[in-house]
Amino acid sequence: MAWLDLIGLSKAYESNKILDEIDFSIHEGERVAIIAKNGGGKSTLMKICQGNLDFDDGRRIVQHNIKVEMLDQQPTFVEGINVKEAIENELKELKIAKERFDEISLLLAEDFDNKALLDESAKLSTFLDTHNAWSLDDKVERVLQEFDLKIYENRPVVMLSGGEQRRVALAGLLLKKPDILLLDEPTNHLDVYMVEFLEQILLREKFTLLFISHDRYFLDNIATRSIEIEEGKIRSFKGGYSDYIVAKEQLIKSMQKSHETLMKILKSEEEWLHRGVRARLKRNEGRKERVLQMREDAKKNPSLIRKMKLELEREQKNFHSDKNMNRKKMLFEVDKISKSLGEKKLIDDFTMRILQQDKMAIVGKNGAGKSTLLKLLLGDMEVDSGVIKRGEFSIGYFDQQREMLDDDKNLIEIFCPDGGDRVDVRGRNMHVFGYLKNFLFPKEHLDKKIGILSGGEKNRVALALLFTKKYDCLILDEPTNDLDIATINILEEYLQNFEGALIFVSHDRYFVDKIARKLLIFRGDGVVEESYQSYSEYLEIEKELKEIDVFEKASKSVGKESVKVTNRDVKLSYKEKKAYEELPALIEALEEKIENINACLSDPLCYQDKGLVQLHEELQESESKYEVLVESYLEIEEKLESMRS
Repeated sequence: MAWLDLIGLSKAYESNKILDEIDFSIHEGERVAIIAKNGGGKSTLMKICQGNLDFDDGRRIVQHNIKVEMLDQQPTFVEGINVKEAIENELKELKIAKERFDEISLLLAEDFDNKALLDESAKLSTFLDTHNAWSLDDKVERVLQEFDLKIYENRPVVMLSGGEQRRVALAGLLLKKPDILLLDEPTNHLDVYMVEFLEQILLREKFTLLFISHDRYFLDNIATRSIEIEEGKIRSFKGGYSDYIVAKEQLIKSMQKSHETLMKILKSEEEWLHRGVRARLKRNEGRKERVLQMREDAKKNPSLIRKMKLELEREQKNFHSDKNMNRKKMLFEVDKISKSLGEKKLIDDFTMRILQQDKMAIVGKNGAGKSTLLKLLLGDMEVDSGVIKRGEFSIGYFDQQREMLDDDKNLIEIFCPDGGDRVDVRGRNMHVFGYLKNFLFPKEHLDKKIGILSGGEKNRVALALLFTKKYDCLILDEPTNDLDIATINILEEYLQNFEGALIFVSHDRYFVDKIARKLLIFRGDGVVEESYQSYSEYLEIEKELKEIDVFEKASKSVGKESVKVTNRDVKLSYKEKKAYEELPALIEALEEKIENINACLSDPLCYQDKGLVQLHEELQESESKYEVLVESYLEIEEKLESMRS
């Protein structure tokens, strides 16, 4: 049975029919992506599913007790609360349930046969299991760290930027875990590491999800089903973006209609997916096999761990020189520059060259200094030390604030400032509508003021205007924000055909993989590195290096095969040597015991048989003993390390 159904539902704005007698359902555990052009009905469908928007005809049916909640584009918070309080406010119901569960557990210790208490305890246990709400304080700390909000936890939430407030609202919703979660562009204002954490939590916690995203890797990683809204109707496709591309192209072929532009985009996407993504996945699988094999070997010979790390780090940097460097025009020569903002070091002693046909993506965490580098290249900011030499060339700049647009002018006035209805597009004279329909603008938009357009529409105008000019170099700051996938495809086609240099900041992994030939990676603390890998490959290796670090620590503390220690190697006491050899097995046994107790606490038949209070006491005792044993083992390990060095 579906948790939510829309049956024969229609919605129109004035004469424009957005949804036309659609049928849509979402079942428990589904993660459904909505794909459509801007203005095609994505947000309308989502708001109707939420229950916050009226519709003209049809029915909306939500199963009893199913809660549907949505991440707002502009969230609101209780006045005067700080960031941590804003997140915890979303968890009141879960905290009350946990407190009541603990209270009942104590009552059952004295009155174990009380059926009413047993039934209430079972219901609360199921509720807490569903929402994974047994250790909320730990989860709040984790989400503060992963979404880079820890430094703001005591700051009034209203003092944060719009993007930071969205992260606070998203954090609260993720921990609250409504039955059906609705997300509208959740990856906006998240860096790739935050997106990875978001993906992990959505998959691990088995969310039921309806979402909109232009991040095509996010779509592929998360969606179990994709629905497309086109001309008011809904089509459903199994899987994520890659599956949608293949199925959509086959559908259009079978319909035998002339969809030349769309077919061109779909064909280009499918070719790139097969050529780029499939090949990269194959390489990653091979590397993964090597890593797993080396891990097995490392259990027998720990020195191989360091060798493996060195190989991966060398592969990640992947430096090489451009053989054609001398033949290309030099645009920027950056020589030993440094830049700090306040106490924060953004760029430290960095040198690079940017040549005529470079396609360079600047990537890294939020706040690492990426947009600052763009401003330094443009001359809008000064370096603290070092030199940036600029050649004689023209620059086109696209910024997130769209400062090149005048809200009081309409599209005709923006593109034809001297009158008429013709526009020069890099030497080609075109009718303004003929040009703008390439950016998905209908004819009736030509006399609309810029100020009343949506954020996505303004971005399309700014990009279309940028491409009417002839530049030697384009500098773009987050160009895909607020764009739908169809527009991003058009942008990608223009950029792939652009003959000058391209320097852009983006968190969109798919976009970076497709466009960039070189990465400029802001690693934090002023460290900036160049790499010629795809962004996905770089991130994959970075992830593997982190896994190796975890493996290395785990192998030291709880390795299955303990290292035999002799008097010849180190001078440990007899008691320490004996503990060093015996502790791993004891720690492993405790881990298994803790896992079994947690499994029993999730099973009403099991915990009713053994007793909730007894199980909780046993769990606390086991966890305390586990911490003591691990601490003891690590202390001996540190002593060994100091003796070996």
